[in-house]
Amino acid sequence: MNAGRGAIAFERVGEATTVARAFANAPLKILTPKNHGAARWTFLSTYGGGLVDGDSIALEVRVGPGARALVGTQASTKIYRCPRGGVTQSIDAEVGEDGLLVVAPDPLVPFADARHEQRASIRLAAGASLAWVDVLSCGRAARGERWAFARHASRTRVLSEGALVAEDALVLDARDRDLARAMGRFDALATLLLFGPALAKTRDAILAKPLAAPRADVVFSASPLANGACVRVAGASVGAVSAFVRDSLAPLRAALGDDPFARKW
Repeated sequence: MNAGRGAIAFERVGEATTVARAFANAPLKILTPKNHGAARWTFLSTYGGGLVDGDSIALEVRVGPGARALVGTQASTKIYRCPRGGVTQSIDAEVGEDGLLVVAPDPLVPFADARHEQRASIRLAAGASLAWVDVLSCGRAARGERWAFARHASRTRVLSEGALVAEDALVLDARDRDLARAMGRFDALATLLLFGPALAKTRDAILAKPLAAPRADVVFSASPLANGACVRVAGASVGAVSAFVRDSLAPLRAALGDDPFARKW
């Protein structure tokens, strides 16, 4: 069993954001390359290109007042077969007053018989903003592993000034149903949680979108929340879902200094 722990702290210095602290132990790695703009980007990676049975990842993220930060991944997160227990990932984040945190990892790719559990808790101070992106693929469809994982469970809690404003949960368990049959033509799912003034334009644009035709490559629903929104997306391909997410978050490019998906999605 490998228990990887990591922490990232972002602070505003003048008009820019800097990484004040970053550390991690295997199987987690934290990459802090230079980027354009006043925001600061970091990317998570793992040794071996994925997570194996028994791996556990716990990450703490702190965004100081007025700081702007992006946390992504170097590539898709692969969850290998889990014959015994499973893989767990957790993130505990805190965003200071008027800060911005964008968490936008590449899609999760669970292999056949994989078991994965993810938990996240994000606390927002007054005027803080959050864009939370969670994309789940059906797995290695080209290898006949379409929705062939054993279990995926995720739970995300968002608190704003101490009040619970969102609690989102998803459980897909092969013991309960035939996942491939239940998902029909869809090969990817996504959840977006958008909160705070920096996401107001993004949120309003999504809430104003007309619903897609039933046979469209991407269908979605958007629910307004207190100073935010929850968006659920299903697509016929990972590419279609990723394109929807990228287009939806386009208004954030100015705050981040560049398009974080330009060379990935």
